[in-house]
Amino acid sequence: MAGKPPLVVLIGPTAIGKTDIAIEIAREIDGEILGADSRQVYRYMDIGTAKPTPQQRERATHHLIDFIDPDENLSLAQYQEMAYAIIDDIHKRGKMPLLVGGTGQYVTAVIEGWSIPEVAPNELLRTELEAFAKQHGAQALHQRLAQQDPLAAERIHPNNIRRVVRALEVCIESGQPMSELQRKHPPPYQIHYHGLTLERELLYQRADRRVDAMIEAGFVDEVKNLLQRGYSPTLPSMSGLGYRQIVSYLQNEITLGEAIMLTKHATHDFIRRQETWFRKHDTGIIWHNQATRETDTLLDDIITSVIG
Repeated sequence: MAGKPPLVVLIGPTAIGKTDIAIEIAREIDGEILGADSRQVYRYMDIGTAKPTPQQRERATHHLIDFIDPDENLSLAQYQEMAYAIIDDIHKRGKMPLLVGGTGQYVTAVIEGWSIPEVAPNELLRTELEAFAKQHGAQALHQRLAQQDPLAAERIHPNNIRRVVRALEVCIESGQPMSELQRKHPPPYQIHYHGLTLERELLYQRADRRVDAMIEAGFVDEVKNLLQRGYSPTLPSMSGLGYRQIVSYLQNEITLGEAIMLTKHATHDFIRRQETWFRKHDTGIIWHNQATRETDTLLDDIITSVIG
C-alpha cells in the first residue's frame, strides 16, 4: 500500500464480539493484533477480563496483553510508547497491525497522538486526594477537577476516581490543566477505523450471558487465587468489572447472587460510558451493526476497506 503505512483499528463496547472478528481479520490480512484493553494487560486475570484464550492466541499473534503483574502500574504514556514501537516493528516485518479494544483512552491516545503529560506520580498527593473522595464523595472530588480543568472534568466520569486523581495531580504538580498539556501529534499511519455496534438491550443480554459464563468458567476461583497471591483488593487492577464484586462476596459482605447482579449492572453502566466515549471521539469510524450484518459480510466489508 503506497503512502503512509496502514493501521487497522477495531473498537466496540464490551461483550460485542471484537476478539473473534479481529482474529479472522488478522488471518485474512496477515496481521497481528495489539490489545487496547486496560485490564487485559494483567497476568492472572484471564476470565474476568475476557482475555483471548491460548487457543485464540494460536490463531493470531497478540501483543500488549498479559504482560504485567496486577500490582504493577502501566501509564497511558507507557502504553502509547509500547504500541507505537510494536506497530512499527509489525510494519518492518511486512505485516499489518490491528489495534483492537474497548478502552477508548488507549485507542484515542494512539490514533490521535496525544502528548501525555510527563508528571511523575506523587503518592502523598494521591493519598490525600483519595482520602478527600472517601470523606466527601467522588462528586466532590470531581468538582475540584472541574474548577481547575473543566475540559478534563467533562471527559472523565466522576466515579472514575483514579483518573480524576491523576488529572488533579497533573494540574497541581505542573501548574497547568492536563487538557492543555495533552496536545495531539497524529502518528504517520493511514488509519482504517472500524467499530462494532449493537442495539443496547441486545448488547446488555450478551453481556449478562458472558457474566454467567465467566462464573461457570471459574471466575470466583480466579479472584480467590489473586487474593491468595497477596494482591490487595484496593489495587487499580482489582477495580475491574466483576473483581470488586467477587471480592465482596469472598469477604462475606454480599451473596454470590448479589455479586453477579452487581457485576451485570456495572457492566451495563460501563457499556454506556464506552459508547459515550466513542461518540465523542468519532473521527470517521465506519460502524458495523452486529444484528443486521452476517459475520462473513462484515468481515468482507472491513477487509475490502483495508486491502481494496
